[in-house]
Amino acid sequence: MSMKLQPLDFEKPIVELEDKLEDLRQHSRDNNVNLDPEVHRMEAKIEETKKAVYSNLTAWQRVQIARHTARPYTLDYLQLSFSDFIEVHGDRRFAEDPSMPGGFATIGGHKCVVIGHQKGRDTKENIHRNFGCANPEGYRKAMRLMRIAEKFGRPFVALIDTPGAYPGIGAEERHIAESIAVNIRDMMTLRTPTVAVVIGEGGSGGALGIGVCDRVLMLENAYYSVISPEGCAAILWKHRKHAPEAAEALKLTATDLKEFKLVDEVIPEPLGGAHQDHEAAINNLRKAVARQLDQLAKVPMEQLLEERYEKYRRVGFFTGE
Repeated sequence: MSMKLQPLDFEKPIVELEDKLEDLRQHSRDNNVNLDPEVHRMEAKIEETKKAVYSNLTAWQRVQIARHTARPYTLDYLQLSFSDFIEVHGDRRFAEDPSMPGGFATIGGHKCVVIGHQKGRDTKENIHRNFGCANPEGYRKAMRLMRIAEKFGRPFVALIDTPGAYPGIGAEERHIAESIAVNIRDMMTLRTPTVAVVIGEGGSGGALGIGVCDRVLMLENAYYSVISPEGCAAILWKHRKHAPEAAEALKLTATDLKEFKLVDEVIPEPLGGAHQDHEAAINNLRKAVARQLDQLAKVPMEQLLEERYEKYRRVGFFTGE
């Protein structure tokens, strides 16, 4: 990206080295001195430091990357991973929900219906998008789009990126829990292939409301959890400062969830996170979703429904004393 990225705390050693490298280059230009050997050594050191930092990320550090405001959001993917996007508005019951855009699109040769959570990059946009927290009408619009996908035999794709469903009084009055519960129930029997991708934050029921799909994918630095690390810390430790410990305990990373068979595929991100290279992240998502849709298209509908049922019956199974 061309914009100056705000470094996260654990990225500061990399930024310091990059600043020193720029100083070297500036000194070389200003004084017409050949410092190429020193520049090459510094570049190698930066690359080595990046690999050391990003190959040993903690769960909390991945949460921070997942929340980075420069990450590609749903509309970025809709414009660049998908093509021919035509947005559909409203739930035909109450209102339009700007925090969950969706409509018709094409990806990898598959005409599909797609919906996802949308955050804002500044205060004004975040207020308009409600910080990516959907109201009941957002989930009802999602189900309206799923029914259209089912009717016209198009696969359904969901892009998940939300801290959670909106918990305000208006949302409660319009039955936010019921709208999510209906979506979870009806997605189980939707007669069309479905794919969900967690592109950033996968927060609790807010994510599940569009996430009960045949295939669940996650970007490498996304997280998917029943509660935010801060919320967990506030309950268990009575203080948000324990969020890093909570993140580890929640097993919310893509690696953990793949191991537990709760997600089907982890989509790799560019070194340092999707915000470092939008084009690479967007290409990786397009290839992964297209590949999954290719595979699902070959499965007979009754078999697809049976496999979806079995997939979610296995969730949460455990053995113990």
